[in-house]
Amino acid sequence: MDYEQKFADALDALKREGRYREFADIRRQRGAFPAATHYSSDGPRDIKVWCSNDYLGMGQHPVVVDAMHGAIDEAGAGSGGTRNISGTTRYHVELEQELAELHGKEAALLFTSGYVANDASLSTLVRLLPGCVIFSDAMNHASMIEGIRHGRGPKRIWKHNDLADLEAMLREYETDAPKIIAFESVYSMDGDIAPIAEICDLAERYNALTYLDEVHAVGLYGDRGAGVAERDGVMDRIDIIEGTLAKGFGLMGGYIAASANMVDAIRSYAAGFIFTTSLPPAIVAGALASVRHLKSSQAERDLQKERAKTLKRRLTEAGLPVLENPSHIVPVMVRDPALCKQLTDALMERFGIYVQPINYPTVPRGTERIRLTPGPLHSDGDMDHLIEALNALWGEMDLQRAA
Repeated sequence: MDYEQKFADALDALKREGRYREFADIRRQRGAFPAATHYSSDGPRDIKVWCSNDYLGMGQHPVVVDAMHGAIDEAGAGSGGTRNISGTTRYHVELEQELAELHGKEAALLFTSGYVANDASLSTLVRLLPGCVIFSDAMNHASMIEGIRHGRGPKRIWKHNDLADLEAMLREYETDAPKIIAFESVYSMDGDIAPIAEICDLAERYNALTYLDEVHAVGLYGDRGAGVAERDGVMDRIDIIEGTLAKGFGLMGGYIAASANMVDAIRSYAAGFIFTTSLPPAIVAGALASVRHLKSSQAERDLQKERAKTLKRRLTEAGLPVLENPSHIVPVMVRDPALCKQLTDALMERFGIYVQPINYPTVPRGTERIRLTPGPLHSDGDMDHLIEALNALWGEMDLQRAA
């Protein structure tokens, strides 16, 4: 067996399809985001970032940065261990209390990422509920899919946001059979939003738990940034809310919020929680400051909403194929993996605009796109430059415009 050749062949296959991914070596400029410095063989140069998941720019906010500095001065760098072995600091306890209160739940539990939160929580729930059937939306994130697989229980995949399909599947099971409906609020690639209230109606009718992934919504939606369920007034009807600290809140980490017993059971049985070193105090302190700030400040949410609405309108007026949706996500369709990478390479090299190509398996083949994430810190000038660059490249590359 020529192991190195096997690895090389696998990489060549990705490159032939136009799906090989390259890292952009950047350093964000504190206080000037979305400005960043890009490092390449040609040397460093200034760019503007248009694809960050730091949707509100909270990773740059003085309240957050100051809290992180304070935690380093008070506690040092690392947490010192897993949560069970010296790694539960006062910062972790306070953030879990803050998140539980944010979502109106009895308890919350921190994980090192949103991916780990989904994987560990879903797999553990299936093991704690023998025979439990998970009903998973067809467009659920890879972390949810992996968590369901790791639970090794029965699963049913229902058509994306299709209530009739979900109900038809739920009808096949006895009322007393354990069930979990797992879905997201904002789906990050198309930017569409789940009918949460109607899914809760079905869950109550068929005696199922609801597991809602709000990672692309926390911080951004609701009067206090608790997500779409808060905005829609149905947060109390959701059994388990999963969120992230890495997007709207601007840091890193994931969490769940639920009943005290459910959180305690996952804390006690989930290997992905038990055997992982806890988040550093500085990260947790920054997240705590971010959550507290966004509970009371509407300014970031209001401006982000305006920026997304304005960009969608301007792209549409330019004849660029924006995928319509009701959220803050701005997908612009290219529909070819090689052309998608060619487009984003040209944006970076010629215009100093960083946008990541989105190809399979993140999205289905034939739906390749760029995914723009306008934030409150993008100026009108930034938007002018982006539109001009996209217009020029769309013409040069003879890409399909909106009908």
